[in-house]
Amino acid sequence: MPHLALYTFGVLKSPLADPGPLTREFYERGEAVYRKISQHPGYLARAEPAGDDRGMLFEADWGAWGGFAVPAWYGKGRTVETTALATTLSLWTDLRPAFDAVYTGLHREALNRRYAWFERTEHPSHVFWWVPDGAIPTWQDGVSRLEHLHDRGSAPHAFTFHHPFTPEGVPATDLAPRLISRSSTEP
Repeated sequence: MPHLALYTFGVLKSPLADPGPLTREFYERGEAVYRKISQHPGYLARAEPAGDDRGMLFEADWGAWGGFAVPAWYGKGRTVETTALATTLSLWTDLRPAFDAVYTGLHREALNRRYAWFERTEHPSHVFWWVPDGAIPTWQDGVSRLEHLHDRGSAPHAFTFHHPFTPEGVPATDLAPRLISRSSTEP
């Protein structure tokens, strides 16, 4: 049975190394959100660096998730002192559990604060795609899918909650209205 890959990407207003209160708040909430999401039904795994590489995204060893990559439109720093981004790469059993994890509880609360932490852009903040059972998506896969979504819109290759597709590449029209009715915004 295929699994659902989810890549998220956002440009932060300040670097990860910034000692200010907003960055501290982002880290504190983020750590709690990760703990909660990792216990959510339907969650399978997420990319994590091999060591304690907080802020060392580009230099970290990501194992089977591949070398770290970011979309072409990211124009801020790439060092520990200047990196100003937040990104995730995860695997889910299906779209419904991912939706529930994103739009409920601690993550929903964090979404309500996102404009305090993230710059507003015209780029998508997330993308989904189906992967075969046992496959591990890479950071480059996520970047390629997000850029595809930005350039061409939702398709079986790269889609969003609002325009989902089944593993067979068919629009999930029966699912989209239920998902959309639960939220008026995308993560």
